[in-house]
Amino acid sequence: MIKLVIFDMDGTILDTLQDLADCTNHLLRNHDYPEHPLDAYRYFVGNGIKTLIERAIPQTERTSEKVETLYQEFLPYYELHKEDKTRTYPGILELFHDFRQRGVMVAIASNKVQSAMEPLVERYFPGIDFAAVLGYREGVPPKPHPAIVEEILKITGVEKSEVLYVGDTAVDMETAAGANVCKVGVLWGFRNRQELETAGADFMVKEPKEILVIMNEELRISGKRRMELTLLTPNSQPFNNSTI
Repeated sequence: MIKLVIFDMDGTILDTLQDLADCTNHLLRNHDYPEHPLDAYRYFVGNGIKTLIERAIPQTERTSEKVETLYQEFLPYYELHKEDKTRTYPGILELFHDFRQRGVMVAIASNKVQSAMEPLVERYFPGIDFAAVLGYREGVPPKPHPAIVEEILKITGVEKSEVLYVGDTAVDMETAAGANVCKVGVLWGFRNRQELETAGADFMVKEPKEILVIMNEELRISGKRRMELTLLTPNSQPFNNSTI
């Protein structure tokens, strides 16, 4: 029985890409570095702000000192503009309310800096009682290290067999694998199906409500779908739901 669902934030429950791109391009512009198109940021994000900056600046500038300086400059600007164009993905709020009715706990595990997470949660998910909202903090290794998931499991007291981890990138699938919990990849996020399959997603979903189907224990064990959804382990074969 699933008692806890852990979600990544960027690209999974919130579409933050435009604000991250705009703020990074602002930083690049201030230093006379080339800017990047929005789609490039789909592959820059996912490993935290410092890695985002490192990927965005010219290769010749990628020293730890330079990245740290730019990181400190980025944070206050992003704090002012992190909600300019960010939006909740359709169906996420409804899913969270459904979980509450079922008594299922919800948590967030992100590489986004902790100070930015709590205001975003308050604005976009009012009334949702999260079991934990954890982001990047000094001294805690970022994803794909499983430390953040292990911390959430300790807070909630839930067994690994009772957990789904939901995310949109290979980093998320690797994080879940490291923590030995079920890996669910979303197809509405920043990356594509191929990346999630290659990273070993146990299931893939094209809409938030499909996560409810995965919570069926028989489905998770068998890896077979009971409905004509995207839901499945990479090795599963599609079939017509008229045969159900």
